[in-house]
Amino acid sequence: MRYLTKEQKQDIFAKHGFEKTKTDTGSPEAQIALFTQRINHITEHLKTNKKDHSSRLGLLKLVGKRKSLLNYLFKKDITRYRAILAELELRK
Repeated sequence: MRYLTKEQKQDIFAKHGFEKTKTDTGSPEAQIALFTQRINHITEHLKTNKKDHSSRLGLLKLVGKRKSLLNYLFKKDITRYRAILAELELRK
């Protein structure tokens, strides 16, 4: 069983994509939203499976990718960066 169906992914892309279409998979906002969804899923998995070190390594890699995309967006367009942070509630 997959944790994220095709329709759920399209919904994420439609909600958070820069173009606001279901096919906008390449924008930094869409990728950050998808990474955040995966990070939350793996975090919940690790709460019950504390010794799953390979998933923990994958989680750290995803966090690093998301951080680099956020840094890119910060340098390119600060208003889009602030908007995605507010949408996903990444920073308090």
